[in-house]
Amino acid sequence: MQGRAASGREGRRKVGKDGTIEERLQRLEDRIELQNLIIRYFIGCDDQDYEDLARLFADDAEYAGGTGPREITEVLRASRSQMGPTIHTPDYMLIEFTDADRASAVIGAHCELARGGTTVFGAARYIGQYVRGADGWRIWRKERLWFHVGPWDQVGTSLTADLRVRWPDEPPEAAELPRGLPAAG
Repeated sequence: MQGRAASGREGRRKVGKDGTIEERLQRLEDRIELQNLIIRYFIGCDDQDYEDLARLFADDAEYAGGTGPREITEVLRASRSQMGPTIHTPDYMLIEFTDADRASAVIGAHCELARGGTTVFGAARYIGQYVRGADGWRIWRKERLWFHVGPWDQVGTSLTADLRVRWPDEPPEAAELPRGLPAAG
């Protein structure tokens, strides 16, 4: 131990290619903060807590056709007006850091929601970019891509059909995911 302190590193020991212990600990803390931010987004949507949702977005964020927290939450509010209760359940998160203040994430999720007088079930992937500001991590860019979505009574064929996005009272559409793969029919 004395040799390390005498080397001038003052306790900041390099650990592998990923930096010092302190840098690696900060990265773990950042990862937890980002996971909590992502989960707060889902809870905010389900609880229709637009005040909390607005706090999750950076001032120059873009999502769902809106820019900035106020506009984005108004778009979300308008979309939610077509729905009853919702449940957003994250299944996995892959978080990668661009630098100390920027990160990206791929989040797989299942959604259940009431729409058009029926319960709708779907699987989506959220692609997000995040920035650290004075108040911590915030959502900067976000998009949702559907694997499938439709009424419960159509779940049995929701991954085998060519048109896997089936909102009640709307014509079926192609899903965005998986990219480049045909339906499994």
